[in-house]
Amino acid sequence: MWRREKIWNEAGPAERRLAGLALNPAAPVGLLLRLLADGPPAARMALCGDRDLPVPVVDALLTHPDRWARAVFASSPHADPAQRARLVDDPDYVVKGHLAGGPPNRWTVRRPRLPDLTVVHIINTYDGEMVQGIECQISAGLRRDMPTHPDRKVRLWGVGSWRSLSAELRAALLADPDPEVREYAEQQARHEDPQWVQRELPERSCHARTGMLLHDALSRAVIDSVLTAPVGKGDRAMIAGNPSLPPDVVVLLAGDPDPEVRERIAHRPDLGAAELRALAVDPDPKVRLTLSTHPALAESERAGIDYEVPEGGYFGPTYQPSPPRDPAALRRDALSTHPLLRRRAAGDQLLPPDLLDLLAADPDLGVRVTLAQNHPDAPAELLLRGFLEYAGDDRAELLTRPQFPTVGLAAYAEHEDPALRALAARDPGLAPALADRLTRDSDPEVRRTLARHPNLPAARIVELLEDAELAAHAAANPALDPSLMEELVNALAHAAS
Repeated sequence: MWRREKIWNEAGPAERRLAGLALNPAAPVGLLLRLLADGPPAARMALCGDRDLPVPVVDALLTHPDRWARAVFASSPHADPAQRARLVDDPDYVVKGHLAGGPPNRWTVRRPRLPDLTVVHIINTYDGEMVQGIECQISAGLRRDMPTHPDRKVRLWGVGSWRSLSAELRAALLADPDPEVREYAEQQARHEDPQWVQRELPERSCHARTGMLLHDALSRAVIDSVLTAPVGKGDRAMIAGNPSLPPDVVVLLAGDPDPEVRERIAHRPDLGAAELRALAVDPDPKVRLTLSTHPALAESERAGIDYEVPEGGYFGPTYQPSPPRDPAALRRDALSTHPLLRRRAAGDQLLPPDLLDLLAADPDLGVRVTLAQNHPDAPAELLLRGFLEYAGDDRAELLTRPQFPTVGLAAYAEHEDPALRALAARDPGLAPALADRLTRDSDPEVRRTLARHPNLPAARIVELLEDAELAAHAAANPALDPSLMEELVNALAHAAS
C-alpha cells in the first residue's frame, strides 16, 4: 500500500522503534491500546496491518478516527476475517474498499474467506467496482450456492460462473423470477449461439475477439475465416483449444505448421488415436511434452514419448479446483511416472494421507515443493527440505506454514546462504552468544531477524534500540524488558507534551 510506504519512509528513529514495539508479541494490551490511541502513524500502520490483534484492541480500532488505520486492518492478512468483517458498514469508502479487496496479492491462494453473510451484505450494499474485489474472499460453499441463492444479487454473481454450471442450473437461471437475473443469464447463453457469435465477433484483434475465439461457440463460417484469413497472428492458436471445434478441424490443426497451434491442440481431451500418435512424435519438444500428459494415454504410451521436463519453474501455492477433482483422477496422477502429472496431484489440498506420504518422498523437486506449498498436512521435514533445495521466488512461502520446524535450525547459522543463516532465528534453543553474533551478520535480513530472537542477551537488545537499522526489530523482541516498553511509550507522551 503506497500510503504505508510513504508513512514509513517519513518516520524517524523514535517512530520506527514504536512501530517495532507495536509488533512485539509480549506487549501488554494496555500498551497496544496506547499506541493505537496516541502512537505515530507508523506504529498504527504496523499494529493494524502486521500482526493479529487482541479483541480489546480491535474493539477500539473500529471507531478510531484514522481511516487509514481501519483500512489497513480491513485488508490485513494477519487478522481474523470475522474481525475484519466488523468493518463492513464503516462510514468511509476507503475502509470498505480495503475490506472488499482483502489481503494483498501474495496472500491470494491462502486468503482466508470472509463470512458468507458479510459477502452477501457487500454484494448488496457496495458499489459495482468496489464489490468486485471480494471475488477471492468467497467461500467454496457460498460460491457453490450462488446460482440458487434466495438473494437475487447473489444469483447474479452465480450467473458469472456460467461456463461451469450444469444444464439444470442454467435453465433455472434463464427462467429466474427476477428480470435482471434472466437478462444476465440470456447474455451468457448467447455465447453458446454460433450465429450470435458470428454476428458479434469483432473484425479486429482485441480482448473481446480473443475471448470469443477461445471460449465461445464458433460457426463453421468463423472457423473457416480464421483458417483462411486470420485477423491476427494468434487466431489459429486461439481456436485450437475451443471446445466447439469440429473433429475435422482438430485433425487439420494437429498438423499445423505452427508449433504453438499444435501445442494447443495437444491439450484437447477429444484427440483421436491418429492425432495422439502423430503429436507424440512431433518435432517440437514443447508439443511432445504437452501431449505426454494427455489423459487418454496409458502409462506405457506416456513412457514411450521422448519428452523432457524443464528444470525449475513455479512450485508455489496453486489455486484449488472447484468443484474438487475426481478422486480417481487425482490418484491416477499421483501414481503416474510423469513428473508433471505428479506435480498436478501434489498441488491438490485434498490429496489423501497415503498419497501425501508417497509424494513427500518423490524424486522430483517440483513434486516435493508443490506438495509442501499446498497440502495442509505437509510434514515439517518436507517443508524444511523444500526450503533447503528450492530457490524460486516463492521459496519464502514455505516459512509461512505453521508446521515449519524450529528445533535444530541453529545448525544453519554458519551456512553460506543468508536465507539459511536466517533460519537460526526460528530456533528456540539458539545460544545467546550466537544470536548476538548473528545480529552483526553481513546480510541485513539475517541481522533483522536475529534482532527479534528472545535469546538475545538483554544488553544487546538495549544496544540495538539505538541502532538506526535494527531499532524497530529490537523493539519487537519479546524478551524486551516490560519497563523499557513503558519507557518507549512514555517518551512519546513526553515528546508530545
